[in-house]
Amino acid sequence: MFGMGLTEIFLIAIVAVLFLGPDKLPSTMIEIAKFFRSVKGTVNSAKATLEDEIRLSGIKESVMDYKTELKNASSELTRMTDLTDVKSEITAMGNDLLQDTSPSAPAAPKEPEAVTFVPKNKEDV
Repeated sequence: MFGMGLTEIFLIAIVAVLFLGPDKLPSTMIEIAKFFRSVKGTVNSAKATLEDEIRLSGIKESVMDYKTELKNASSELTRMTDLTDVKSEITAMGNDLLQDTSPSAPAAPKEPEAVTFVPKNKEDV
């Protein structure tokens, strides 16, 4: 424990009994145990917080990757559905149609054809 051997711990206990006396030693040991317990709780809390931060940073990286992918997909979709080329082609076709239709005299209607049925055999009549 803390790099101390059994003899060092025993020596510290003897000095504590001589310095504090048998009356205050139990209460002092309880206070020291409470102190170490609170330090241990603080260290565990800091460790848990650090682990949560590491986990959150991993989640944040994933979210940023998804955001980048969505931006790329959005720009690709915008590029694919860009209608400016289609609009310019339609405008050009409309202009061509307007130029091709010159005001000329309407064409004369065709005369209707006469359709007759001639039987091939006399029996068909």
